[in-house]
Amino acid sequence: MQIYAVGGAVRDELLGLPVQDRDYVVVGSTPEAMARLGYQPVGRDFPVFLHPVTHDEYALARTERKTTRGYKGFEVSAAPAVTLEQDLARRDLTINAIAKAESGELVDPYGGCRDIEARVLRHVSAAFVEDPVRVLRVARFMARFTDFSVAPETMALMREMVSSGEVDHLVPERVWQELARGLMEAQPSRMFETLRACAALARIMPEVDRLFGVPQPPQYHPEIDTGIHVMLVVDYAAAQHYSLAVRFAALTHDLGKGTTPPGEWPRHHGHEARSVGLVKTLCQRVRVPNGCRDLALITARYHGDAHRALQLRPATILNMLEATDALRRPERFAQFLQACECDARGRPGFETCAYPAADHLRTALAAAQGVDAGAIARSGETNDVGERIRAARLQAIRHALGAAQDDDAPQS
Repeated sequence: MQIYAVGGAVRDELLGLPVQDRDYVVVGSTPEAMARLGYQPVGRDFPVFLHPVTHDEYALARTERKTTRGYKGFEVSAAPAVTLEQDLARRDLTINAIAKAESGELVDPYGGCRDIEARVLRHVSAAFVEDPVRVLRVARFMARFTDFSVAPETMALMREMVSSGEVDHLVPERVWQELARGLMEAQPSRMFETLRACAALARIMPEVDRLFGVPQPPQYHPEIDTGIHVMLVVDYAAAQHYSLAVRFAALTHDLGKGTTPPGEWPRHHGHEARSVGLVKTLCQRVRVPNGCRDLALITARYHGDAHRALQLRPATILNMLEATDALRRPERFAQFLQACECDARGRPGFETCAYPAADHLRTALAAAQGVDAGAIARSGETNDVGERIRAARLQAIRHALGAAQDDDAPQS
């Protein structure tokens, strides 16, 4: 039995990056032999074991044969005769197909070290096209390794996987898993640019793909192109180390602009309401978790109102606080303001501009929270308790903002 470190741990060591997880491949063993040594079996589709002390993953060397479409359409063989080189051959990219022996010697039959040096993502073999998840993985690696490029021959294979329909067999859970991981990388825009370059974005997330080429008013958006704007917004969210939910909301806040009739360009009247429907459709199709979905929905609907907060009447601001459930979910409202800030600053020349709307809305929320609803309910008057609480909150907001607007005036 021979044991080798493989995959991301070896790659990241060579890149001088912190190693998060260590995976190992075991050559010349059997499930029974691993069990006798105290390894705990955990693999469902092929033999994977946890080390009895470190709990690192140890997988038996294996080969794969494509049997049907999709990333699960493989027949796996993990016989003791499978060699290390055969196991490495089934991996996606050369930089992930390097093994390290217990002696420290590197085993690199497919030129992964050379490609690390050249900063290139290159497929190991023509079998790359058999697993559609690899298109997403390459795109995610581009978001993580911001000085890498995709080898032209690998990009050609990715385009082939799109044109052949292989990408259409991705399951929603894997799409979201890779999308979420890519959004949490250093420069998420590179993931979407890569997917767009191989035509996969139009198949996986058409709502985002159609934003590219859609113009916006240049006085507000020097970048003009809506797709470019959304990429700038997502990258700004990443630079601030914001949460996954905020980054997803940043990605999807302007989806409605992709459905504006060209005759109305560059204006996008009513795009917020259209965005809400598109976010719902996207989240249902890709199985987005509820927390990310809900923040994306309120951001899509109310980001325009947030930007105009200083011009809004106190009653309108209270309506927004109620509609976004800010009084019960202040932590989510804080994330909403982060997403709005990303939208405001995701424009060339606006990256460091002040965003007073956020503080304005925080002040309003704090004032509304300061109203003792319980005391009002216990005051002895039983009629219209809800209305009296709302009136007290409105008065508190008006006082906190120093607002003198007439609540009967036309809404801003």
